[in-house]
Amino acid sequence: MPNMSQASVHRPGKLLTLLVLCWSAGVTLTACSGDNKPAEPSAAKQGGTTPAETTLRTGSNELKAIVNLSENQVKAIKVGAVGLRAFANEEETMGSIDFNQNANVQVFTSYPGKITRTFADVGDAVKAGKPLFTIESPDLMNAEQALVGAAAAFDAADAALTRAKVLLANQGMAQKDFEATEAAQRAADAAYKAGRNEVRVFGKTDAEIDRIIQTRKIETDLVVLAPLSGRVTARNAQPGLLVQPGNAPAPYTVADVSTKWMLAYVPELDAPKYKVGQPVKVLLGAYAGRVFEGTIKVAGESVDPNTHRKMLRAEVKDPRDELSPGMLTSFKATLGAPVQSLAIPVNGVVREGDGTMMVWVTTDRRTFVQRPVEIGVTQDGFHQIVKGLQAGEHVVVDGAVLLSNMLKTGNAS
Repeated sequence: MPNMSQASVHRPGKLLTLLVLCWSAGVTLTACSGDNKPAEPSAAKQGGTTPAETTLRTGSNELKAIVNLSENQVKAIKVGAVGLRAFANEEETMGSIDFNQNANVQVFTSYPGKITRTFADVGDAVKAGKPLFTIESPDLMNAEQALVGAAAAFDAADAALTRAKVLLANQGMAQKDFEATEAAQRAADAAYKAGRNEVRVFGKTDAEIDRIIQTRKIETDLVVLAPLSGRVTARNAQPGLLVQPGNAPAPYTVADVSTKWMLAYVPELDAPKYKVGQPVKVLLGAYAGRVFEGTIKVAGESVDPNTHRKMLRAEVKDPRDELSPGMLTSFKATLGAPVQSLAIPVNGVVREGDGTMMVWVTTDRRTFVQRPVEIGVTQDGFHQIVKGLQAGEHVVVDGAVLLSNMLKTGNAS
């Protein structure tokens, strides 16, 4: 006599053999009603459970698993009605993070020279216009020497013109000599202004140029400034290194890290779904539960003939500089308006060993029938139900795995 405090399961093995024999003989099973519907099992008795049953659905070879629960056992699960829920119309794929190359600048010197000092290291935040490094530039030295000479020549020519004006007024100088002196002063003035401009090209300010002229001291160090505000992402500069304009590697690389790129390569069959301007949600394993917002900026014009994939590039907001180039991401692109669909919580669906997704349906909250379903997307703790349920049906929404375990072990807890 089985213990009624435990729910037991009639194993389908022997029962199936018996049913198949009856089926082949054309015997009507007492477990099936006259209208070809399976008989509903009786409710659990007070204080115990009736056995979980497996019956044969008339007209098919499918076995239906049924579990009856006692009042105490029902308290361990939750039952709810199947309803509609809005599912975001999104497509998910994989990608990786990279610097925003539109704001990632390699900083070269405009003139050859030897690095004398450096002012920043990798990871340092820098402001636009602040020094990154200095070089000892022969070109700057020659320009400053020319400027000092031009300034001296201009001073001498200007003084000569002043004296010539006095002499001409007192008829102590011929007109042609005065004109020659005046022409010499204009030429010296032009050379002086050209010298200032040449030194200014090296980044010297007017105040620094005036100091060079006044002190007659040549400043050989050329200061290279940060072209934008951001963070130093690479440094190859060290004192004593001889650098040439445009020769890789660049002494410094500075990037605006407030935005990053998310690069992805999607199959060509999915490529038409993605458009420039679509918003994306970027998810990373390093920041579980965090969502980084972005927008698709580039959808490649061609498909790789080897991989048959198309490149997508999204610009992702990263105001705290948390994303590092090379990080793997998954991202969801919003393709359209949300879709209304049947849904139940994820705890109401059990995945069987063969991959079948099962739910438990009830009409009286005591007898539960296992039913296969097809699910779509999973969002915010809910499975989208594509096939197998109808709106308003009552199913287990929490604790479905408990009933599945009872069915397998034949015990109720």
